[in-house]
Amino acid sequence: MVRTALTRSTVAGAVRASAPARRAGVAMAVRSKHTLPDLPYDFGALEPAISAQIMQLHHQKHHNTYVTNLNAAEEAMSDALAKKDVKKAIATQKALNFNGGGHLNHSLFWTNLAPPKQGGGELSAGPLQQQIEKDFGSLDGLKSKMNTALAGIQGSGWGWLGYDKEKGKLDIVTTANQDPLITHIPLIGIDAWEHAYYLQYQNVKADYFKAIWDVINFKEAEKRMTSA
Repeated sequence: MVRTALTRSTVAGAVRASAPARRAGVAMAVRSKHTLPDLPYDFGALEPAISAQIMQLHHQKHHNTYVTNLNAAEEAMSDALAKKDVKKAIATQKALNFNGGGHLNHSLFWTNLAPPKQGGGELSAGPLQQQIEKDFGSLDGLKSKMNTALAGIQGSGWGWLGYDKEKGKLDIVTTANQDPLITHIPLIGIDAWEHAYYLQYQNVKADYFKAIWDVINFKEAEKRMTSA
């Protein structure tokens, strides 16, 4: 089943910022800033699926920019709320959502990848395999439907394998731009932005979507599902 998630996203930092800011902004003065998480592997560890050059640029340039801009947006939001400047707060929300989503999505993305020598691409017998077979027939069935959904994204966005806790089933969901997945528990996220593949795959993004399954960390995805 392919569904498109709501485009409205809320960044946790903004929610946490609102109440302290309304209390004169004192707590926000000591707010800890977001930082770029370390990769759990070397830049070249995912080759040949994803090149070291792409991983380095993607992590140190693109993700780092989201972190920097998110911190700036939170500070601007805090200042606007402290001053009860509703117009400025509304204007800041777009930057907060975009960069907050970029930070959340990429922090998850790095951990849902793993080098082949560390089990990347291997789906072992267990709860996730059983659920995939129940909802998609097989792992190949999941890959086919997921790649079709990814190819259908217009512009930039993300493709997700999400777990619906209420229904107890897996769904394939796409989100636009840097909107995070908020309708499901995200198990696997695949970045469909050009910066995630273009230096290596150029305009043949379908090859990137096929290759990335060789480094998907199914063990991590299973942990997310069982903990839900």
